[in-house]
Amino acid sequence: MTQQNIFIFGAGYSGKAFGRDRPQGTRVAGTTRSAGKFAELQAAGIEPFLFDGHLTPEIRAKLAETTQLVVSAAPGADGDPVLDVARDAILHHMPALRWIGYLSTVGVYGDYGGQWIDETAACRPKPGRSQARLDAEQAWHDLGEEVGRPIAILRLSGIYGPGRNAFVNLENGTAKRLIKKDQVFNRIHVDDISGALWHLLEADRGGIYNVTDDEPAPPQDVVSYAAALMGVAPPPEIAFETAQLSPMARSFYGENKRVANTEIRATGYEFRFPNYRTAFDRMWAEGSWRGEGENDKRSPIRQG
Repeated sequence: MTQQNIFIFGAGYSGKAFGRDRPQGTRVAGTTRSAGKFAELQAAGIEPFLFDGHLTPEIRAKLAETTQLVVSAAPGADGDPVLDVARDAILHHMPALRWIGYLSTVGVYGDYGGQWIDETAACRPKPGRSQARLDAEQAWHDLGEEVGRPIAILRLSGIYGPGRNAFVNLENGTAKRLIKKDQVFNRIHVDDISGALWHLLEADRGGIYNVTDDEPAPPQDVVSYAAALMGVAPPPEIAFETAQLSPMARSFYGENKRVANTEIRATGYEFRFPNYRTAFDRMWAEGSWRGEGENDKRSPIRQG
């Protein structure tokens, strides 16, 4: 089997989970904007590179031997932070490249009034962040077509896992139970983002995939479930209409949909955590919910 040399633009929370799941013998490199995070990446099995919006000679050299490219960087006011600077390298200086994966968001669908949708649904995002994501998706898709490589676009729902969950929020006093009638959200455990990426990468699969759990649920139910496992009282209910929220937080509640993972299921991927309860039960039983590097101690050889 050909040596896999994978490069991640934006090796953050999801990227580190992906690095920890690498098969034995696979090389993973990734970028961060802070040299202070090098140790975290190295602990996750990722060779770190500093990326400030420009390709250094070291990054160019690494890209020249890259077989699979993962992009986990949100577009900003000036567009996609990777696409413009890496376009020439992808087109002309990455001879080993076989596959590209782009991490996006289910926010590109916009509001569907709580209806079930899948990958066939029309995208009607609000202006701003979600529209920028859809624009970036299209740009990466077009680049994949131009370079003649499959590109997988993974539309993610709300990400959680060790260190990012309702247990942590309950412990630090930031958990809220906001009540908005009929509001639901999908979620995705970070290990299933990693699992889906590896599943698609290893088969060189392109296409659009909703990487999300099977059970869109009211957010207050998730907090209550975590509180019950912890044996603590849940925070009081707060009416959404009177809650003190940032504009960004309030905007999340402006969209309501139930997102199905039809396409990724059709490829044979089996979710490790198909709903929040199975994930919370596992994190609580293992004591892994705080994060604190416990996942960095897992075997670098992917299990299952």
